[in-house]
Amino acid sequence: MNICVFLSAADLDDRYTRPARDFARLIGKGGHTLVWGGSDSGLMKVVADGVHEAGGRLVGVSVDFLSAKARPGVDDMVIARDLAERKRLLLARADAVVIMVGGTGTLDEATEILELKKHGRTEKPVVLLNTAGFYDGLQEQFRRMEEEGFLPRPLAELVHFAQEPASAMAYLEASAAGAPGADGR
Repeated sequence: MNICVFLSAADLDDRYTRPARDFARLIGKGGHTLVWGGSDSGLMKVVADGVHEAGGRLVGVSVDFLSAKARPGVDDMVIARDLAERKRLLLARADAVVIMVGGTGTLDEATEILELKKHGRTEKPVVLLNTAGFYDGLQEQFRRMEEEGFLPRPLAELVHFAQEPASAMAYLEASAAGAPGADGR
């Protein structure tokens, strides 16, 4: 499975790096491929290192103005013209999406995939990995959107919330196997 991970390129503390490293190892040990922003810094580097060390493949999609930070020696690296093309290429290469901690770029990527799912333009499984409660407020906001009628589909069909890396991977693998209920239905 090609697992696209949206996450920060910032240097973060152990609250965030440990679960990211754990999830990366699950990707690699499971024989999956990491599809990510291609950066060799911060949390992006932590995840790429973990996947690589566990035997997984690395597919990076960087963007022209960040190409100097692109990780060398990956299995496949594409340099997009701009952020819009980068998102399109990341999603085109992905079978599933995991949203990890990040800033405005990660939030932009997250809302892009959720908007596509909302309109039925993709059915790829999406997991929001809520490390250390980072996305508690966003989860509450999504629930409010659902309760007040802003979402034409049930929230559970759009995104699966996971607290730990193992439950995120279990959901993705169940989705890939076509397990009943894995798509939120």
